[in-house]
Amino acid sequence: MEKFQENLLQAIKTLQIADHMAYVTYPLVNEKRLLLKIFDEIYKSITSCINAVLNYEYLYKRIKLYNENNENLQTFMNRCAKEYGLTNKQIKDIKEILELNQQHKQSAMEFVRKDRIVILSDSLGTRTVDIQKIKEYLLLAKEFLMRTNNRIKQV
Repeated sequence: MEKFQENLLQAIKTLQIADHMAYVTYPLVNEKRLLLKIFDEIYKSITSCINAVLNYEYLYKRIKLYNENNENLQTFMNRCAKEYGLTNKQIKDIKEILELNQQHKQSAMEFVRKDRIVILSDSLGTRTVDIQKIKEYLLLAKEFLMRTNNRIKQV
């Protein structure tokens, strides 16, 4: 199995997990900290999808891959995203998810406030995540996966 196919399967699997947790588990247990786990699964799905695109395009010698993840991400954003039918808003939202995950990993503290998870950064900046935002990210990830899957099957 090719590397891009493995990444695509991983993206599908993690997206199914995130979807189930958001629409079945979360309403059942109503535990706010579960939002971070759902977000993490969405992040994994999006990165697997990006890796699938990069590996697929590299396999057919349309792009060059680098050792640095940031350079590969720039290659995806600049050369591949439009080819796969992503809108500017979707690209912006994907960047937002990647940045939010980075802040989440580096955050000094996270806490629950009302129906939201608040992520506090070192510079005391805050980012909040609620179930509505999670569902928007989930929808974006599904659309991205569908477009990627259709494009790879098409060629």
